Amino acid sequence: MRVGIVWKLFGLTTALCSLILAVIYVGQTLFFKEYYINRKVADIEAELRSFAEKYAVGDEADIAKLERNLDLNHGVWATVLDEYGNPRQTMYLETKLAEEPDGPPYRVPLDALVPEDGANADISALARGTYIIIQGIKRTGLFLPIALEAPELGASWKDERLASLTDELVGEYKRRYAEEKAPPPFEFTASKAIVDNVRMQLPEDGSESPGDNELFLDRIEEFRVDLLLGEEMKADALTTDFEQNDVRYQWFVRPLMNDRGEAAYLVALVSLQPVDEAVRMVEDYYVYVVAFATVLIVLVSLYHAIRIARPLLAINRTTKRLAELDFTAAVPISSRDEIGELSLSINTLSSSLQAHIGQLKEDIEKEKRLETTRKEFISGVSHELKTPLSVMKSCLSILKDGVAGEKRDYYFAALEREVDKMDLLVADMLDLAKYESGTYRLKTEPFPIEKSVEAVCEQLALKLAEKRLRLKASLEPAVVVANQRLIEQVAVNFLNNAIQYTPEEERIDILVAREGERVLVRVENKGARIPDEQLDKVWDRFYRGDSSRRRSEGGSGLGLAISKNILELHGVPYGAGNTEDGVAFYFYLDMHAE
Repeated sequence: MRVGIVWKLFGLTTALCSLILAVIYVGQTLFFKEYYINRKVADIEAELRSFAEKYAVGDEADIAKLERNLDLNHGVWATVLDEYGNPRQTMYLETKLAEEPDGPPYRVPLDALVPEDGANADISALARGTYIIIQGIKRTGLFLPIALEAPELGASWKDERLASLTDELVGEYKRRYAEEKAPPPFEFTASKAIVDNVRMQLPEDGSESPGDNELFLDRIEEFRVDLLLGEEMKADALTTDFEQNDVRYQWFVRPLMNDRGEAAYLVALVSLQPVDEAVRMVEDYYVYVVAFATVLIVLVSLYHAIRIARPLLAINRTTKRLAELDFTAAVPISSRDEIGELSLSINTLSSSLQAHIGQLKEDIEKEKRLETTRKEFISGVSHELKTPLSVMKSCLSILKDGVAGEKRDYYFAALEREVDKMDLLVADMLDLAKYESGTYRLKTEPFPIEKSVEAVCEQLALKLAEKRLRLKASLEPAVVVANQRLIEQVAVNFLNNAIQYTPEEERIDILVAREGERVLVRVENKGARIPDEQLDKVWDRFYRGDSSRRRSEGGSGLGLAISKNILELHGVPYGAGNTEDGVAFYFYLDMHAE
């Protein structure tokens, strides 16, 4: 079954667009979420790097601005912890342990402690000299309390968050150090102490407290415990993700160092739930996008197919007409693309074929005319040769029979004249064939035309005298560009023609005159005029007009035909026309630019 180009283009375009849409949909479904997350994480990490650089030079205003940017632009909870993992805005007490009276003082952070059993006991009631009992993780210089009791005040406090982490984490680290056969750098114990001092630590860089985000506080607590339980009090840069309550989060830890060499940590937490919600929304929205895009693809594909196919169908119709040799057909050009260029090329081809076929028809007609002329030429030549041959045959018969012996010289002179006529006829025929062959290469040169015409007049002076003709020459000096020998031949032919058809004792006028950029050469003879309808035929071979203009003697009948071909080789105007008293033949030549 034949499938049209419109449906082929429609099917191909629809399939291609649908494939692209499917690839986009699959890519969005499989990779968009991860791409979105990776891009968001990369943006946050760039902010964190900028934060670390500003922190290193102690630019407090920029640090505060970066913290706000993390919250506002990326929805990130972020804070700076001190070298022990404690918030930088916290209350702590300083004390020496009873079992280590000569040991170093310990810092005990109080920020995470809350009253036990719902008691309303303000930890700020602790003062210098208060007896306390501390239970928690002890490390050189820091005692991280899980529970703290002040018997004198009848109050106790507990870090519920740390308590939930301690058993598992402490046991895990103890097992790790046991496997490595190394003593743990911490101790999980309870100690008695007297409060030496209670202080409030405030950050110099203007950073805020972690706030009340429970998950963020849990992650900070885990980080602080990991820091204390580790072999060295140092944490590396860390980026991890975790999931809680079916929500993904990203956790960041970046070590900091200010310009005074003090260590700190930047911790940040970001929820990826907005990403999941955005992806789900995009997936839901994409159903409508796919439906709309499908309809649009079908419509656009159909329009695209019709738009491309329409000029192709027009080209097909036009080429069918060209195949039927109807070269008047043309393809409408509606665009400037390759199809438009193809249409233009077909139109150009059609015009060229039409022109060539027209030229071929003209050539055929010309060939027919040439064939007719050739027949006429052969007929004319036969006629022209028949007369001298008859005369020669008669003379030879008389001489052979010995009749009129006293006129022997007369008959030999008659034979000689007829031979000369035949020689002239043959020479003119050869010249005419040469000029009409189309292979003759014309060579031109500048020369004074009045000198050439004057030389022609002198050459034919004897003929003029024989008919007692008067010659009036008006020769204006002028230099022309032409083939001097051939132009002189034209002048001879014109003047011979004038002598031949001018009655005795009449006048012939010869004119050479400038007319603008050209020079006019005209030969006018007095006598019988040529009928207007025959003026164009005088240039034909062996042309004979009415009886008043028939040749009585001389000439081959080819002089004007030869002149016509010479002048056409020069590409100049020429012609013949009746005057008041006779006939004038003329031609123009181009002047030489000096």
